[in-house]
Amino acid sequence: MKNKWNERYKGDTFFYGKDPNDFLKEISSQLAPKSRILCLAEGEGRNAVFLSNLGHLVTAVDQSETGLLKLKQLATLNKTEVSTIVADLENFQIEENKWDAIVSIWCHLPSILRKKVHRDCVKGLAPNGLLILEAYNPQQLEFKTGGPDNTDLLMTKESLIEELAGLKFITIEEKIRIIHEGQGHNGMSAVIEVFAKKINKSKKDIL
Repeated sequence: MKNKWNERYKGDTFFYGKDPNDFLKEISSQLAPKSRILCLAEGEGRNAVFLSNLGHLVTAVDQSETGLLKLKQLATLNKTEVSTIVADLENFQIEENKWDAIVSIWCHLPSILRKKVHRDCVKGLAPNGLLILEAYNPQQLEFKTGGPDNTDLLMTKESLIEELAGLKFITIEEKIRIIHEGQGHNGMSAVIEVFAKKINKSKKDIL
């Protein structure tokens, strides 16, 4: 699998483009200044670089060295910095109660691993920390405009409510929208978008 992503990211073209994900861009104004942000399966870095440009302290994780090297190039081009970690999410340990936000954009994992990673995301968020997630849902198989062709890698509202127990959902919506992200995602698409918050146990009335 690692070889697949290294192959996809080789060359000068950014497979998913250089612009940030639309949903992330929409939500980004709700992040606190200088948030500590962890970006999962970040690839060539367009989302991490965008967040770093906003003044956040960003760490990007991906199994592809090639992708993360291009992330560094993109960060340099944008006169900003992103910390990178080469790791497979199967082995990566998310530190508990550390992150002000965790970003998971198109991080499609086998369901068994995904459940573990999502549990770890909940633990990894600091009190009042935010999760920003966009993924394809099973209806995407009808559109074939990007994403996996294996239903086990796709996400539904019901599965995410269960897997992200411990978060308060501000937004969780399955929708059809047009996506233009490089050559990798292009056209009408079926997605699920999540914006959720880890409630400070001492202040349960806080949104």
